[in-house]
Amino acid sequence: MSFFGKIFSKIFPSANAAEVVATPSPAPAASASSPPVAAPPPSIPLGDVAPILDAMPGASALNWRTSIVDLLKLLGLDSSLAARKELATEFTYSGSDEPGSAAWNIWLHRQVMTRIAANGGTVPAELRD
Repeated sequence: MSFFGKIFSKIFPSANAAEVVATPSPAPAASASSPPVAAPPPSIPLGDVAPILDAMPGASALNWRTSIVDLLKLLGLDSSLAARKELATEFTYSGSDEPGSAAWNIWLHRQVMTRIAANGGTVPAELRD
């Protein structure tokens, strides 16, 4: 199971983590000679992420809404730099921020929230943008 799949299954235990997509597929380029490609089926709404995470034990002592480290701690997952690098690799990080820097961690947190939303979770816009 992918690292993102582990995150997703901790938030939505009843969801099939094997079907979770960590990296969105790029949109195919349209050309006159290529046949139409069927769009993937829409994701099934799973629920509001914020109330689920807020209800977890220890949530009030952690800043999971902005900190990737606190989010991983809340979910009982490895929050080490090595684990976060694995997640960034899974998300194909191509920026120039130093791994572990504030900007890099913010990017990683937003990617997690954006991908949770893409897979059916309801995530407030301020956590994705």
